[in-house]
Amino acid sequence: MASITLKSLTKRWGNFIGVQSFDLEIQDKEFLVLLGPSGCGKTTTMRMVAGLEEVSEGEIWIGDQMVNDLEPKDRDIAMVFQSYGLYPNMTVYENIRFPLKIRGIPKDEHHERVKRASAMVELDDFLQRRPKALSGGQRQRVALARAIVREPTVFLMDEPLSNLDAKLRVSTRAQIKNLQHELATTTIYVTHDQIEAMTLADRVVVMEKGIVQQVGTPKEIYNRPENLFVAGFMGTPAMNLIEGVLDSGTFTAKNTEINGLPNTQNGPVTLGFRAEDASLVEGRAKGQIAGPIYAFELLGDSSMVTLRTGKGMSTVKADKDFSSDIGEAISINVPASICHLFDTQTGLRIDA
Repeated sequence: MASITLKSLTKRWGNFIGVQSFDLEIQDKEFLVLLGPSGCGKTTTMRMVAGLEEVSEGEIWIGDQMVNDLEPKDRDIAMVFQSYGLYPNMTVYENIRFPLKIRGIPKDEHHERVKRASAMVELDDFLQRRPKALSGGQRQRVALARAIVREPTVFLMDEPLSNLDAKLRVSTRAQIKNLQHELATTTIYVTHDQIEAMTLADRVVVMEKGIVQQVGTPKEIYNRPENLFVAGFMGTPAMNLIEGVLDSGTFTAKNTEINGLPNTQNGPVTLGFRAEDASLVEGRAKGQIAGPIYAFELLGDSSMVTLRTGKGMSTVKADKDFSSDIGEAISINVPASICHLFDTQTGLRIDA
């Protein structure tokens, strides 16, 4: 196994910068997730690590070897893509075995390695089927087994769950997490799905427009976003953000007043809070944030209530038995201790 080190990694196409000065050390056996919206540079970064994109500037190290000039086949990596890329004329067994054949692995090792890989992803009953006879989830497991059988130094996974329905994504996500734990192989995983990042990663790299916005554990990024982009992107639902004015520890905006905040700076700020940290105000009592109900969503174990707050919306998590009508006036309370403050102009976090 090996660590991966990216030093000032940059990718340009003419004047367009796809990835800018990416510096990161990925520890041996770590599961790292590159997270961000489409076009943020996460897949480009992975493709440079794989050798499928030429590096414009910087260095890529796998273990103690710089691999910039190595062909993909010489980097000892295995990739799992969004598209399964299976050979339709081959059985599942032959699809899994194929990497061993092309890499010249002795034939007497093939059967044992294929069976071991298929057992890990629960495909033993499907080895003689062809891909057209499999479900989407089963095909993705074949792609995983084909990567596992290589026993590589590094796994690279590019949105492998995107083609699966919601239920299959949950079960396959758990399988990937368990596999990485069993195999103890350094893994880089690309996704735009915050839930995948939160549940899978040891660390998350949040990217936007080719620039790293924050690196940390899922808990660190969720609880202490470094800027407005991370705050508005990480989490489902995303953090509520309200623009207003802070004066001597009191935040005010349209239909909003929250006291007891850190007296760090006065002037325009953006206040953020999570839906689960706010609470509905019962009866006719006045809360800190007021507005009409815009939407109401029953999730089973809870309800999500969205209200209009000034120019935007705020969402609060309510009890599953809560019921109300769209347009009805409502108010919520937000403890000052759980509020996040950001500089509205720079977007950066304001620390107490």
